[in-house]
Amino acid sequence: MTQHANPTQQAPLRLDWIARWQRVARRIRVPLGFLTAALYVFELWRRAPRPEAVAWSLALVLPGVWLRAYASGYVKKNRELTVTGPYAHTRNPLYLGSMLIAAGFAVALLSWPVALVLAVGFSVIYVPVIASEERFLRATFPGFDDYSRSVPRLIPRLTPARQSGKEGLPRGGSAAAGGEAGSFSLELYLKHREYNAAIGAALLYLSLLMMRPAIQALLHWTR
Repeated sequence: MTQHANPTQQAPLRLDWIARWQRVARRIRVPLGFLTAALYVFELWRRAPRPEAVAWSLALVLPGVWLRAYASGYVKKNRELTVTGPYAHTRNPLYLGSMLIAAGFAVALLSWPVALVLAVGFSVIYVPVIASEERFLRATFPGFDDYSRSVPRLIPRLTPARQSGKEGLPRGGSAAAGGEAGSFSLELYLKHREYNAAIGAALLYLSLLMMRPAIQALLHWTR
């Protein structure tokens, strides 16, 4: 969802399961990232990527990159509840886009270990983040409950949900504060620097082509 910068800074959270889970997630996020990177390199060393698998991975990675870019042009963090564009289909298009990208690279490698680590990582890290964000949005925007009843948390609905137009207002806000029904904004896209997702995906595909020969050359040189 990422419709605000940091929900834990907006209001104090009692030490419940969300807060405890977030503490655990923060501690394991970096080690899990290193583990994923190590598995990625190991799988590239173990076998070369199959061209057909890399081609099929594009069916997940490209929609994921596009979805993140599209969603970033709508969301206005901390200012209003976004209910238009991709947010009329799923409450968390940015996270869904990230999952598609990660799944795509697991397909490119044809690696069950990488897929498993990525699945565990997303579950451990994103579940408490989404829960915490929803708590903040429910407390801040009076229309969030209605919005959440008509729009799925993650798996998108096929048709956009129709909203009354008041969901974006913060509690105590006026009509002017909520703004009109949104449309894609290139300014927001650039502000959120979502082009980094496309650059990262391109670099990962480049690594699929170049890293294995580099690893083999390094091993040959060290012998």
